[in-house]
Amino acid sequence: MEKVLLLHSSSDGQTIKIMRHIEKTLGEGYQCELADLNQLPAVSFEQYDRILIGASIRYGHLNKKLYQFINQNLPALEQHKVGFFCVNLTARKEGKNTPETSAYMKKFRQKSPWQPGLQAVFAGALRYPRYKWFDRVMIQFIMRITGGETDTSKEVEYTDWQKVEAFAAQFKAY
Repeated sequence: MEKVLLLHSSSDGQTIKIMRHIEKTLGEGYQCELADLNQLPAVSFEQYDRILIGASIRYGHLNKKLYQFINQNLPALEQHKVGFFCVNLTARKEGKNTPETSAYMKKFRQKSPWQPGLQAVFAGALRYPRYKWFDRVMIQFIMRITGGETDTSKEVEYTDWQKVEAFAAQFKAY
């Protein structure tokens, strides 16, 4: 049985939901442990056969704690099987939903000393009723500018679950 660490940096829970779907897709033969990257956990990399890091974009940025984790663990990240994906609403659009075309992944690769060998970009979810007032107004403004959903009574999930499953298969083979 392979041990897998699923590290997440999630703003509103969609990254965790994607991680749980990957865990389910991996299936039997994989013992998965979910941990919050925002807590900057001390990770014993040698305890795991592979590690997956998933992080969400909020207001155009990945959480600073992701970069802190990378800087603290760079040698281990480079020596182990570690995949990475980011989740954002821009990825709902064709042409902005791959590691090669996502502005956020490009920025990540420029800013990060770690260059993951396995990468993916997934569209997130829009959960207007769950947001605090400020976040709801700001996200609505951003969606208006980018031609997205602006009805604040709606929740829309843009995640392509088949794409997530294909990435899980790549992660298995990695």
